[in-house]
Amino acid sequence: MKSYAVTDIGVKRTMNQDTFFCTEESVGILPNCFIVADGMGGHNAGDIASKLVVSSFVSHLKTSSERTPIQAIEEAIKASNEELIAKAMDVKELEGMGTTFVMATLIDDELMVANIGDSRLYLIKDDKIIQITRDHSLVAEMVRKGEIKKEEARFHPQKNVVLRAISTQGVVSPDFYKIKVKKDDIFLLCSDGLSDMLEDTEIIKTIGEYSEVSDIAERMVVLANENGGKDNITLVLVKV
Repeated sequence: MKSYAVTDIGVKRTMNQDTFFCTEESVGILPNCFIVADGMGGHNAGDIASKLVVSSFVSHLKTSSERTPIQAIEEAIKASNEELIAKAMDVKELEGMGTTFVMATLIDDELMVANIGDSRLYLIKDDKIIQITRDHSLVAEMVRKGEIKKEEARFHPQKNVVLRAISTQGVVSPDFYKIKVKKDDIFLLCSDGLSDMLEDTEIIKTIGEYSEVSDIAERMVVLANENGGKDNITLVLVKV
C-alpha cells in the first residue's frame, strides 16, 4: 500500500478548517487509518471542531477495548462527538461548531468506510470512478428525490447545507460501507473543496498521468485551485 495526504487553504478562504489523518501503521485494532474532516462554524470554530474530532477519534481508537473494527470505530466516533459537545459548552464562541468525517481502513482485501456529512470516499478501479459514500446534504437528498439533476448539485446555492455532522446538536452514528478491493485499486478520501472543483473525468485523467500517489494528489490540488479553489482542499489518496 502507498498513501499520501495533502491539504490546501484554496484560493477564496482565509483559514483552513480541514483536518486529515493518514497512517499505514496500526491504530489500536485497525491495521491502518485514513481520515478527512471538514470543519464548520464561525470564526475558527470549524478549525477547532475538525482537529478536536480527528485527534479524539484516533486517541480513543488506540485505547479501545472493543473486539471488532466496527465497534471500535463507532465507540471512537461517539466519544469524539461527546468531547466536541463538552468543549462547546465550556466555550460559548464554539457553540454550533461541527465537522464532517470520513474514514477508511484496509483490512486484508476489504475496505471498511465510515462516513458522516458530505466529505467523500471514491474507489477508482479499471479506469472507472465510483463514489462509495452517500452525502448527508440537502442537495444530495434533492438529487435522490429527483428534484434536481446530479449535474446541478455541484453549483446549487444550498450546496453547503449538511444534514448530518459530528456537531453540538447531539451524538450521531456513521454510515458504514464494506467493499472488496484488489491490487492497483485506488481509494480517495476528500473534502468537498476537491469534489466540487474537479469533475470525475479530471480525477481519472490525473491518476492516469502519474504513477506516484504524491504526484497525483499534488496535481489534484493544483487543478482544484485552477478551477476556482472556492473552499479548503483536502485529500488522502491510497493505492492498494
